[in-house]
Amino acid sequence: MTIDRRTFLTATGALAAGSALGLSMRSAAAQEKLTGVTYLPPSYADLAYGSQGFVDFVNEKHADAVAIDFYDSGRLLSADEQLPALRSGNIDFMFHTTSYITRSLPILGITGLPGVVGPLFENPDRMKRGTPLFQLVQDELKKNGLTVLSLGGGLLEPEYIWSTDASPVRNLDDIRGKRIRVVSFEATKAIEDFGGGAVRIPSSELYLALQRGTIDAAVANISTINGRSIQEQAKHVYRLPVTAFSIGIFVQTDRWEALDEPVRNAFMAGAEWFDENSARAANVDYFEKQYWPAFVEQGIEVIDPTEEELARFAEVSANVRTSWMEEVGTEVGERAIALALGQDA
Repeated sequence: MTIDRRTFLTATGALAAGSALGLSMRSAAAQEKLTGVTYLPPSYADLAYGSQGFVDFVNEKHADAVAIDFYDSGRLLSADEQLPALRSGNIDFMFHTTSYITRSLPILGITGLPGVVGPLFENPDRMKRGTPLFQLVQDELKKNGLTVLSLGGGLLEPEYIWSTDASPVRNLDDIRGKRIRVVSFEATKAIEDFGGGAVRIPSSELYLALQRGTIDAAVANISTINGRSIQEQAKHVYRLPVTAFSIGIFVQTDRWEALDEPVRNAFMAGAEWFDENSARAANVDYFEKQYWPAFVEQGIEVIDPTEEELARFAEVSANVRTSWMEEVGTEVGERAIALALGQDA
């Protein structure tokens, strides 16, 4: 089955109405056909491994119950269009990076809080399905009519500060006065707290921005650096865990609960695979074993923060966490942070 973007966008009203009535979109063979999307392209093999693996797992092992039509690279919907389309019932599920949608779904901000993401990344089991932290996020999302099937089994390696030879960032004090590219709200606040100028630039424009001196540095995940060849411009990386993200599988709760049990079972089997493999494959098989050794060999200077710098960063960034707790509620926020840090909550 092939859907082009124009046909999809003009036909979604009928699909939404059908979804609202609880109608199942079945073939004559009683096989459920579901549509899923991601804006990430296959060229980001590290991040795409989990999403494509989930789709392949479900389609191959549960073909009797469900068939997935999957659209990557924003071919069907752009990153900004995915969440509205899910909420309206025009798609059945989506993969999304949490950092992109924290303004709409604030509880997901726990995956990007400075001072929290470092310990959370080092302890991925705290985010796996069935853990208290995962369940807390799940409960809060359901208040918005959404269900998350998996958050990838952990955070992707945090976003560090990558800088040019002309304006290296080797410590916290070097941030002051620098023009630094950011994406998430959490990173913006953290950089500004240390006197930096936060600049929002999409990854597609990052290479030229560094080359031309429009910015001095970038807060980015290593996947972005490798995928956009930023290592040709950024010669230093200060591995301060400024922020982070995970990749989740999201469904509309009402639509999910209306699906037949065999279909939900098929998806949950895929979600278990995704939980075990998505973050692990990216962090270990790609980042640790391939990208970092290649970058070091190319001569990129790697600077790890001291324990004192990490403590100072967490202390100064406390207002970011406070601001986030005001959004999600103090009780929920304090409990989420405590669980992320491995404390009793």
